[in-house]
This record gives sequence, C-alpha cells and structure tokens, in this order.
Amino acid sequence: MVQRIAIASDHAAFAMKAELADWLRAEGHDVVDLGPATDARVDYPDFGFTLAAAIAGGPADRGIALCGSGIGISIAVNRHPALRCALVSEPLSAALAREHNDANAIAMGARLIGIEQAKACVAAFLGTDFAGGRHAGRIDKLSHPRFEKEPA
Repeated sequence: MVQRIAIASDHAAFAMKAELADWLRAEGHDVVDLGPATDARVDYPDFGFTLAAAIAGGPADRGIALCGSGIGISIAVNRHPALRCALVSEPLSAALAREHNDANAIAMGARLIGIEQAKACVAAFLGTDFAGGRHAGRIDKLSHPRFEKEPA
C-alpha cells in the first residue's frame, strides 16, 4: 500500500536519510524529505519537531526520524502530543511498535545500524497494522495522560 512518508534527520544520519528516501520512492511511496539538505551540522530537535508537525496535522501518514543514535530525535518527535515515535533497531520492534502501540513514527540511529537493517525496520513498520482490541485503551491513555503518584 502506498503511503505518504515524512523523513527527517540530523547531520549524522544525512546519508542514511537520503538512501532511505530514494528506496522508499522506488517502492512507490510518496516521500516528504524534511531535511536537512546537506550533512552540515544541525540540531536534531529542529528536524524532529518538523517531522512531528508533518504527521500530526500535515501531509504525512507516517514518519521516519534519524540521528546518530536515534535517541535524541525520538525524544524530540515525542514532544508532540499526537506522536508516538518508537526507537527501533530491528524489524520485530518496528512491527510491534505499529501492532501494539499504533506508532506513527519510528526513529533509528545511523551510527548503530546499517542501511539494510534500517530498510528492514521501515518495511516492517510500514507493513504492519495496529491490532486495536486490548491495545486501543492503552493508546487512548497515551493521548490523555494523567500524571499521578500511583497507577490508575
């Protein structure tokens, strides 16, 4: 199924972003490359916030966030209340992020995984549907958090 995918990175993951964007286009997806345009030093929060906005209210169905470790940009993306971005490094986690957590973005670390593993993660993420059922109530809680000392 063709999807509209937003992709963004920092400088450390620029090459991986470019290769994934080309691969996704070759697979028939509509890709929105949110930058950066070069491998010059940039700050990952700027690109994470832009990716989140593109998914939450904009032109993208799903997102791929990349930085050196994947950690920083995943934190940035998850600052948006409508985003559920999972840091993944192998296909099973990418599939479970969709199936159980209804993730609308994944993050990966270009310094930690290679391009073939990244492609496998993206394929698993895009090819998996949200299971709903017992997971739906948990996702609703993520959209309406309550911060208490004791779990509800």
